[in-house]
Amino acid sequence: MGEATPAISTDQVAHVARLARIELTPAEIEHYTGHLGRVLDHARELEDLDLAEVPPLAHPYPLRNVFRDDIVGPSMDRDEVLNQAPASSDGQFEVPPVLGGES
Repeated sequence: MGEATPAISTDQVAHVARLARIELTPAEIEHYTGHLGRVLDHARELEDLDLAEVPPLAHPYPLRNVFRDDIVGPSMDRDEVLNQAPASSDGQFEVPPVLGGES
């Protein structure tokens, strides 16, 4: 059995580091070459999996709505609430402008 071709070379790691404007020492380049090589090898293994029978999905976990249903219930009288507001007009609260307009 022959040696496997390295997934990434030290020159490629150095080149990517330069593109990312990351300064790496020669020892760091060696270190990251090994780590990145293992990551790329694992990605290659994943590419080789037979997923023909696996249905595509958007999320790995089943999702369900955890919110309660909207149920109309008793509420306060609008006029009573608006009477307690500092300012109201046409059945709505009046508030100061937020984006620099004049009222």
